Amino acid sequence: MKRLFIAIAVIVCTQNVSAQLFSKERVRNLQNYDKPRLSWGYILGFNSYDFNFDYKATPEGEEPILDGDVQVAKSIGFNVGLLGNMRINDYLDLRLEPQVSFVRRDLTFTGPDFEDSQRFREVTSTYVHIPLLLKISTKRLNNFKPFIVGGVSTSINLSSNEDNPDDNSVGQFRTKTNTNYFELGFGIDFYMFYFKFTPSIRGVFAMSDELVADNDPNSAYTSAIDKMSSRGLFINFTFQ
Repeated sequence: MKRLFIAIAVIVCTQNVSAQLFSKERVRNLQNYDKPRLSWGYILGFNSYDFNFDYKATPEGEEPILDGDVQVAKSIGFNVGLLGNMRINDYLDLRLEPQVSFVRRDLTFTGPDFEDSQRFREVTSTYVHIPLLLKISTKRLNNFKPFIVGGVSTSINLSSNEDNPDDNSVGQFRTKTNTNYFELGFGIDFYMFYFKFTPSIRGVFAMSDELVADNDPNSAYTSAIDKMSSRGLFINFTFQ
């Protein structure tokens, strides 16, 4: 009897979910929510940042400074921010999403010039991240609406140490303070009874070099690197 009751409950729940998503007769929540020109919200989420390295060519006959690539160990950080949305029409919105992101990456250098105790560098970053994005939505289907989003952004790294005179010779890995990015992602707007909830996934790709070279032009840490740029993945949850 108990198993029969559970089976019936599962069937009923499944039918309710299907009805909410796909039934043309579903009563809509927040029917006029998207009508105002301006709307606001807040953002909570997670991030995972990486570094992409481009290397200088090694002159013929010389030993390479690095044995292979610099290894990057990523970790999960978090984001918190605000949302300002300007409605253009039923399918286009312009969004400003200023947020603060906390990031950590661990670098491992390989090569004959590195002692074991000097191979590792911990790079912690606190980004004030400001994206300007265009949101392109589909037609709303009952209480959800998929979309894609893309645009450009800039960030200020409050932990960059760009102006620090110390470098890797004393264990300080430096990065630039300001970086520009392009972004691309997708998500779904869910219209709840009292608010709109939006999970989204977005890739963030730096367009500029973030490396601050060591004072020594022959530094084993930075002399072989031509360009270092961030790549990130954001999983954000927006509440409006």
